[in-house]
Amino acid sequence: MKIDRSLALEMARITEAAAVESGRWVGRGNKIAADDAATTAMRDTLNRMDIDGTVVIGEGEMDEAPMLYIGEQLGQGGLKVDIAVDPLEGTNICANGSNGAITTIAMAPTGGFLHAPDMYMDKIITGPAGHGAVDINKSAGENALLLARAKGCDVQDLTVVLLNRPRHKKAIDDLREVGARILLIEDGDVAPAVATGIEDSGIDMVMGIGGAPEGVLTAAAVRCFGGFMQGRLIFTCDEERDRARSMGIDALDRTYQAEEMAQGEVFFAATGVTNGDLVRGVRYFAGGARTHTVVMRSASRTIRFIETLHYFDYKPGYTK
Repeated sequence: MKIDRSLALEMARITEAAAVESGRWVGRGNKIAADDAATTAMRDTLNRMDIDGTVVIGEGEMDEAPMLYIGEQLGQGGLKVDIAVDPLEGTNICANGSNGAITTIAMAPTGGFLHAPDMYMDKIITGPAGHGAVDINKSAGENALLLARAKGCDVQDLTVVLLNRPRHKKAIDDLREVGARILLIEDGDVAPAVATGIEDSGIDMVMGIGGAPEGVLTAAAVRCFGGFMQGRLIFTCDEERDRARSMGIDALDRTYQAEEMAQGEVFFAATGVTNGDLVRGVRYFAGGARTHTVVMRSASRTIRFIETLHYFDYKPGYTK
């Protein structure tokens, strides 16, 4: 099913609204309120669209926060699409006023997204150069050397992003041994993963264990910029295995490619809440705000960066 390319700009409106509302909570120490503001704005905007949308990747159940829940129906009717969404990716980042919080959404034809449970996924993501070079089964150091060779640069020029977690100690040690640059982040691995597809972002590879729903959102973006991604689910208990099976996942040890997690014609959008390597954060001025958004479409491999001035007097849905 072909989707009208104008949907890309409509998606920008969704993430912009969520960013403007959640951006008011930057640094205020209340991640629940920030997530609630983003979720409400995103839901309201989606419900004004001429789509028949179903949420298949929701906000997740680990955060005790209001959710755009799996199975929720959105829109006024029309084009049938599946929706993957994280109204505020990096709730702690936003609450602490740190870099890298975004609002993000992806859409695909019905059945286009892997129904990933709210659990962990081991991932590796690069730009297009990673095809035929890196592999999730290889060590972090070996993958850094292989990617450097594929990109025609020295491994010391590569920047690899990982979540700053004890589980990544071995990967970090391997990367340091071969001389790769490392950027450790506290939360929010979608934005740096998407940045691997932007030539001048300064990020070459993202790896390690993070959220599975975020992995599907990332796969949507990877499809749009022709990058490389692999992911495999990490189970910590039998309950998670049972939940995966209930969502239609039978091969629990399977390694997924981006093309298997996000199929068909895919659209992706993200707006910055705080500054990051991918997009800049919301900036407010008297009576309005400025947002910075990236919008992608897999059919044309188009990547657009949109800077928008919002004047609240002419947008009654925005909080002044």
